[in-house]
Amino acid sequence: KETTAMSVLVLFDVDGTLTQPRKKIEPETLAFLKELRQKVKIGVVGGSDLSKQKEQIGSNCLELFDYFFPENGLEAYKDGKLIKKTSIKEHLGNEKLNKLINFILKYISELDIPIKRGTFVEFRNGMLNVSPIGRNCSQEERDEFERLDIHEGNGWRAKFVAVLRDEFADYDLTFSIGGQISFDIFPRGWDKTFCLQFVEPPIETGFSEIHFCGDKTYEGGNDYEIYESPKTIGHTVTCPADTIAICTELFLK
Repeated sequence: KETTAMSVLVLFDVDGTLTQPRKKIEPETLAFLKELRQKVKIGVVGGSDLSKQKEQIGSNCLELFDYFFPENGLEAYKDGKLIKKTSIKEHLGNEKLNKLINFILKYISELDIPIKRGTFVEFRNGMLNVSPIGRNCSQEERDEFERLDIHEGNGWRAKFVAVLRDEFADYDLTFSIGGQISFDIFPRGWDKTFCLQFVEPPIETGFSEIHFCGDKTYEGGNDYEIYESPKTIGHTVTCPADTIAICTELFLK
């Protein structure tokens, strides 16, 4: 089948791909997306909820993309309109959720790390977001936690995930480390590949290629499953400038 420009869809992660982590999108990235949208269909698939994505990409973010998938597509938008919403509360039930959250809070209370702030568990529509330092920390504290966790080899999040994976094996959950300070917990199959159902038959039949750009494409990263999916053509990027360079080469030359 011949590939025409508008039969190509390019999906983007947010943090580290379209923006610096938790920062606002830069004007040059917005200008690039506007130009790219003349050539191909574009979409966002991110782990955060819509309110956080609006903070980063703009209050008009739904209008800037053909598809928009907050929380890995558990909220799904096409042409700015909500087409489906899915909930972890209904899927797991309160009894299991309470047991999981209680275990997480007890583990964090006994975790020896240099700084703790507040909001250690954020309950989202389709996932739990767990942060050992707490989401209320400052940007400087975020940067320092990431440095100690990943670059200095403390591996607090990786060890935490290993314990949870073992303790809650019967819940059939996926644990995904993303961003600087947290990891996500969601039912298996609710990773970023969840959004693909909305851009493939029977819902959509027009795409001959679906590309995905993300920075955490390594195993355990929250872009891994969609990057590795046979349904997508995956591209690993390191920052917004890299995303622009790669997509310019692919689609704008």
